[in-house]
Amino acid sequence: MKVSQVTVRKRLYFALIIAVIAFSALVLRLGYVQLWIGGEITKKAEDSWRRDIPFQAMRGEIVDRNGTRLAYNVSSPTIMAIPVQIEDARGTAHKLSVPLGMSEDQLYKLLTKRKANVELKPGGRKLTTEKAQEIRKLALPGIVVSEDNKRYYPYANLASHVLGFTGSYNQGLTGLELQYNERLTGLRGSVSYLSDAAGRKMPQSSDNFVPPQDGLNLQLTIDQTIQSIVERELDQAMLQYQAKSVIAIAMNPNTGEIYAMGSRPTFQPDKYQEVSSEVYNRNLPIWMTYEPGSTFKIITLAAALQEGKVNLEQEHFYDPGSIEVAGAKLRCWKKGGHGSQTFLEVVENSCNPGFVTLGQRLGKDKLFSYIYDFGFGKKTGIDLKGEENGIMFKPKQVGPVELATTAFGQGVSVTPIQQITAVSAAINGGKLFKPFVSKSWIQPNTGMILEETKPELVRQVISPETSKKVREALEKVVAQGTGRNAFLDGYRVGGKTGTAQKVINGRYSKDEHIVSFIGFAPANDPQLIVYVAVDNPQGIQFGGVVAAPIVHNIMADALPFMGVKPSTDQVEKEYKYGSGEPRVVTVPNLVGKTVSDIYEDMNSNFHLASSGSGTTVVRQAPAAGTRVDQGSVIRIYLGAGD
Repeated sequence: MKVSQVTVRKRLYFALIIAVIAFSALVLRLGYVQLWIGGEITKKAEDSWRRDIPFQAMRGEIVDRNGTRLAYNVSSPTIMAIPVQIEDARGTAHKLSVPLGMSEDQLYKLLTKRKANVELKPGGRKLTTEKAQEIRKLALPGIVVSEDNKRYYPYANLASHVLGFTGSYNQGLTGLELQYNERLTGLRGSVSYLSDAAGRKMPQSSDNFVPPQDGLNLQLTIDQTIQSIVERELDQAMLQYQAKSVIAIAMNPNTGEIYAMGSRPTFQPDKYQEVSSEVYNRNLPIWMTYEPGSTFKIITLAAALQEGKVNLEQEHFYDPGSIEVAGAKLRCWKKGGHGSQTFLEVVENSCNPGFVTLGQRLGKDKLFSYIYDFGFGKKTGIDLKGEENGIMFKPKQVGPVELATTAFGQGVSVTPIQQITAVSAAINGGKLFKPFVSKSWIQPNTGMILEETKPELVRQVISPETSKKVREALEKVVAQGTGRNAFLDGYRVGGKTGTAQKVINGRYSKDEHIVSFIGFAPANDPQLIVYVAVDNPQGIQFGGVVAAPIVHNIMADALPFMGVKPSTDQVEKEYKYGSGEPRVVTVPNLVGKTVSDIYEDMNSNFHLASSGSGTTVVRQAPAAGTRVDQGSVIRIYLGAGD
């Protein structure tokens, strides 16, 4: 069939239109790709070509309340390989085997992996700067020294359970390192480069460095000096008493700030693998639960005073050595009892029958209401992981015997942090504060405080007037009662002993006890409270004999360091004949007196040693007003006088 010229022209015209449209679409598409999405496509291409070498952020430091570094980082480079850039894998393995302490075969397998980059671990991780420099000098193609760091704890095991430790990748594993891992870690950086399909670096391409963002610094309420004092005493207690464990907490009773917290057994954070996981996973001051014994009597005393159920100085109580409650005989710790005594002496002597009577006067509803208000039976909320609740009787479980035993600290279970927090409320004016160890978060480059923890008042438990009475009674316990071994000359110290039988297989043990002491100073204005508990000390098992001297030693060093000035109006320590403890007396003023006057007035309290000529004392040592042990020597210097 013959096609006309018109038809041909139409077909050509139609084809031309189609071609123009197709060409225009192609031009538009190319323009769209080139002008509109070209950058995005190029970026995707570069991303597929890009290889990253990670750079760890600097983990935030942990410092004490005065800025002393307790955990920080030291340079510890890591060796990485880029397999496709390695020219001689076997030779490279041979050269690296000695400095990395790895076999050639082990290294060869890593160097020939089909991956963009490979860590040469374990030998190539966390190296010293000297070892890293040695490997840099080898100048091996495809081998990169990546900047890294590792955690360093300069004071060995100091506050180790509080601080915790990090793993091989600087990730927090326990303690504060775990609790605040995200804020301490920061954001990782990297150095990236462009590579071809085989992974080789593209010529004339530049590296792109993305700097890491360092983690925040964490400042604690812990005081490194007070913590060191506590650690020293913990070590000494373990050595002296061969105990199963020893616990100590030092706190500001007016804010809830923890100055020191420690326990034994302990560990070094950078050597945690050397001890059982039970040691580093259990922060005993917040984890361990046990019957508190007589330190719990402070709560009963506070409740009875607040409710007006006792007049300590005017009311008397007769203790025959036991008290019978619902057919059960509850004994006093002193065989034969204390006889007739005031209720203040009941507190001083830690008399169980006397406290049973106070519990009965309160009744179960009132007593347990105060126990819960003081924070027992639930977590304090301290900012540390692993805190336990303790165990209290349920209301329906409390009969006459349970009420009686609870009043003197038996049958209930508490944690050390609950105990010190509750007693702080009893002596600080009646305010229960939430304890805490994290003081503030600090920007590492500027030192700016980004966030600060303020003391958190939970509730007012007793009145300031009642709290004052509790303090005065507990000061008498230390000066004249069972806590005399915590007496600190020059400082007004209050406190309470505790000796509790351990429950083993559901029965009270006759041989194993947890002995404790809680003390505070100054008694008229508490600035420091210290709690010590010793689990099954060998030898004498009484809180006043074992734990009270430990608290004494801690306070003797901590109070002057804190700037707490000695007092001149402390309650005199009652001397117990036959106790073996020295009697403390005050040095009189002898300057200006004649020798004859001195010898007439002098008694067996002192021995005199004189030097110089003359008949009048012109100088003396120690100075007047100094407190010394009875029988101490006073050196006098004689002259002509006026």
